[in-house]
Amino acid sequence: MGSYTRRMLAAPMLVLAVGAGLGFAPAAASAAGVPATVQVRTSLMVRSGPSLDSAAVGTLRNGQRITAICGVTGQTVRGSIRTTNLWDRLSDGTYVTNAYVSSAQPIGRCATSSPQAQKVQAKPAPASTQYKIGTVRSADGKVNIRTGPSTSAPVKRTVTSGAKVLGVCGVVGTLVSGTVRATTQWNRLTDGTYISHAYVVTPTLHLCPGSSTAPSTSPTVTPQQFLAAAVPGAQQGWRDYGVPASVTIAQAILESGWGRSSLSTNDRNYFGIKCQNGQYGTLANGCHVYRTTECAKDGTCFATSATFRTYATMSHSFRDHGNFLRVNSRYKPAFAYTKDANKFIWQVWKAGYATDPNYYTKITSLMAANNLYQYDIWK
Repeated sequence: MGSYTRRMLAAPMLVLAVGAGLGFAPAAASAAGVPATVQVRTSLMVRSGPSLDSAAVGTLRNGQRITAICGVTGQTVRGSIRTTNLWDRLSDGTYVTNAYVSSAQPIGRCATSSPQAQKVQAKPAPASTQYKIGTVRSADGKVNIRTGPSTSAPVKRTVTSGAKVLGVCGVVGTLVSGTVRATTQWNRLTDGTYISHAYVVTPTLHLCPGSSTAPSTSPTVTPQQFLAAAVPGAQQGWRDYGVPASVTIAQAILESGWGRSSLSTNDRNYFGIKCQNGQYGTLANGCHVYRTTECAKDGTCFATSATFRTYATMSHSFRDHGNFLRVNSRYKPAFAYTKDANKFIWQVWKAGYATDPNYYTKITSLMAANNLYQYDIWK
């Protein structure tokens, strides 16, 4: 996070590997599970499901011992031990890819319940009127198809540029800046899932029955609730590292949009601090890869991927922000003003934290408008 860049988070980067999976033993795993060892260069993500698209809920280090309860078939991954589509379920219901796991005995297949019938659509319309064919256009990699019209809704599957999707109607949801357009429209597909219209070229879709033209809103904290949650971590950051609490809070407001950004809602990362070579320091708890668009000083923007730190709490993110500024020598002049918030953020901006020429004004305006100086309680 050497410079402040505008990040428009799109679909998480999805890494696919080709290869046949390693077969599971046919017997179900014992209730006690199978002891196994993680073999990975840096860290291994623990996920909520057997896919790299599933949310990261933790990390494991090289050599760490785990207990695999049973295994399921999921996304193929090329790892340090093997290329496989098998994933190990842990005792808390989370998953790790078997591509990085070694065990002395086979891991049994997870027991499955009887297949559930798909819901039958009542009185389906003729094919000519039931849907309209759209074409996915993406310069940002794979596009997520979600269970709802929001970037925070669970991912059902992904599609590549050029794929055909069957749109039934449109709804209003989260604003997305995509390859085709920036829009709040989401297209409902024939299976009830949703894809952002920002990545689809399609004939006109009518508003879904019963839908509103007003943007749908997911539960978010109010500014007052955000401040109440932010103050303890910001003040601890000042005690630990010397960054004025008012500065930390104002930067979090600006960079996370009052905690509404994908980074903050998904990973409690309020400042866009990245992992470096898989390392995330002592205050973060892992890394999350996103497809992003970044803009250079000359205004040119380009698609890339970035790995951001994840945190267990907001407080950890705020304290890591203080640590980030303290350990980077370029910001050393700012720490001559740990009891003068305006001079502190001026020195941080002057050192190159943000390329936005109005960054200093934006931060100090937020501090003044929200009376954030009241939280600068010196020792």
